[in-house]
This record gives sequence, C-alpha cells and structure tokens, in this order.
Amino acid sequence: MNAKAAKPVSASAIDNHVYKVFPNDMNAHNTVFGGMIVAKCDRLALVVAERHSGHVCVTASVDSIHFRAPAKGNDTLLFNLSLNRSWSSSMEIGASVIAENSYTGDVRHILSAYFTFVALDSDDKPVPVSPVLPETDDQQRRFDNAEIRREARLAMRGSLRRSAE
Repeated sequence: MNAKAAKPVSASAIDNHVYKVFPNDMNAHNTVFGGMIVAKCDRLALVVAERHSGHVCVTASVDSIHFRAPAKGNDTLLFNLSLNRSWSSSMEIGASVIAENSYTGDVRHILSAYFTFVALDSDDKPVPVSPVLPETDDQQRRFDNAEIRREARLAMRGSLRRSAE
C-alpha cells in the first residue's frame, strides 16, 4: 500500500503550454515534424511526473500516439498534459496537443498520447509515488481508463517475453 498522501491532478498539470511553429519545424510534406511534437510532449510529461513525485523521473514507455491531424506553418501549438494515474513507482501522463490558427481562431486536435514515467531515488532505483486524486468527472474517466491501458501494456510485455523464450 502506498502511504504517501494523494495529490490532485491540478497540482502537476500543464495547461495550454504555447509553442509557435516556425519554418525550421516543418518536414518535407510542409507540415510540422511529428517527432518534434512527440519530443516536446515527452519533456513536458517529465515535468508533470517530477512535479507529482518530487523525484527524478525517466520515461518508461510511450504508447497510443495518435496523430489526428497535421499542424501547419504559422500554427500555434497548445500542449495539455496531466497525470492520469499513479501506481507504486510509475505514473501515466496523458498528452493532448491542439493546433490553433492565430489569425482565424480555428483549432484542431492534432495529437493524443500516453507516457509512462518511473520515479527514481538517488541510486536510480524506483521509489514510491503519491496516488493521484481526480478532481473532475473527466479526470476520473482518464484515471479509470489508465488502469485498462496499464493492464494492456503488462499483458503485451508478458506476451513478448513468452514469445522470446
């Protein structure tokens, strides 16, 4: 059992982190390079994990990356990340990215992804983290769905290990 006090989702969340797209962010198809967006999400998810845990954290997995629409030149990207759930030493952070046309006000949901981080002590060993306290119905839904995704990740890992034997 985790003896640490629960922390609300809002204590570590990042809302509407702004990134302005410039020409150096574009790929050969003249849309924003997806790897750049994922890298920014990973860095911001790290901030969420470290705010929540109070420890150095490392990325353990990234899954369910869905590019829903392209981002284009002159878009402004809005990154939203929050802790969905924590377990003993691991945490799932959900990321959502919105592209906003600053001239017209049009917005598009362009990316959703889930990052799993593990908190580490000074010897690089996993350390317990606080439970997360959902504050809204949407956060409770994400909290519940995080357990389903975790079970799927663990089942996949088990299947892959068995196939390697």
